Amino acid sequence: MKIAVFSTKAYDRQFLSAANSPKEHELAFFEPRLNRDTAILAAGFPAVCVFVHDQVDAPTLEILASQGTRLVALRCAGFNNVDLQAAADLEITIVRVPAYSPYGVAEHAVGLILSLNRKIHRAYNRVREGNFSLEGLLGFNLNDRTVGIIGTGKIGLILGQIMKGFGCHLLAYDVYRNPELEMLGGKYVELPELFTNCDIISLHCPLTPETHHLINAEAIEQIKPRVMLINTSRGALIDTQAVIEGLKSGKIGSLGVDVYEQESELFFEDLSGEIIQDDIFQRLTTFPNVLITGHQAFFTEEALHNIAETTFANITDIEQGRSCKNEIRAQPEVEAKALIS
Repeated sequence: MKIAVFSTKAYDRQFLSAANSPKEHELAFFEPRLNRDTAILAAGFPAVCVFVHDQVDAPTLEILASQGTRLVALRCAGFNNVDLQAAADLEITIVRVPAYSPYGVAEHAVGLILSLNRKIHRAYNRVREGNFSLEGLLGFNLNDRTVGIIGTGKIGLILGQIMKGFGCHLLAYDVYRNPELEMLGGKYVELPELFTNCDIISLHCPLTPETHHLINAEAIEQIKPRVMLINTSRGALIDTQAVIEGLKSGKIGSLGVDVYEQESELFFEDLSGEIIQDDIFQRLTTFPNVLITGHQAFFTEEALHNIAETTFANITDIEQGRSCKNEIRAQPEVEAKALIS
């Protein structure tokens, strides 16, 4: 099948080409993101392959459909950038890669926790400047601390396993309970109880209308003072302005994020020679107790290999008329509310 691959970097081309080594599919790589302006590049391609910041909205899908595209293959798990109802109306199939880097993301969350707690990022810069003072670098033992995990699917479970190894107590929130987490000693509670009792809160749920700004001013009022907040899921789970106020007041002790709600204008690009116009993001970078990475939690060799292999397996299933377990469709509102895990 001819596939137009959007939002490609050198590493995408490397792993996708390797996974397509039998040349089963004909790939055309495009650096621009897919949107209503760039959709014309996909003319004549029955399939397009997209990533997290491509805009697969109704106008874009209409252009794709008019040009003969019948399949959109996401090489990511999240699909909040896709208008599923428009795709269904246009008879365009949508497939995704649901779990390509659960260990990578969970391990990155732990890396943020350790770095923020022991101020490793600050200590690194100090030592390079010949400053060996320990002032301001005081941390705490993870042992016997309480970690709250919101969203206990594969990534949340793995985070729980790792933090249990540190001797942490686990509180969890999810629409569906994961018995494996309960076997670790994890206790499911409602969000107010989790907010009130946790020293560290880590987010591992998808972005839906129900989870949008899950961490807002009201939630921050409930949290335990000096809490550490970690987000490696989707940026809009956090109301960034409310979190900034929480940081300023000291209610939030530290913040580690690999995602940001307006990241599509920033992440995956080299903007080191430009003036970043996003004042909220720039404000975040001024806090000494904030650690930001640029959506790299997933970025491991294993993940890129899994993404490529699963993407082509999905495409081949659809091309050959087989049922694809990774196809996603528009769902009734009642079902959509259950998608927190």
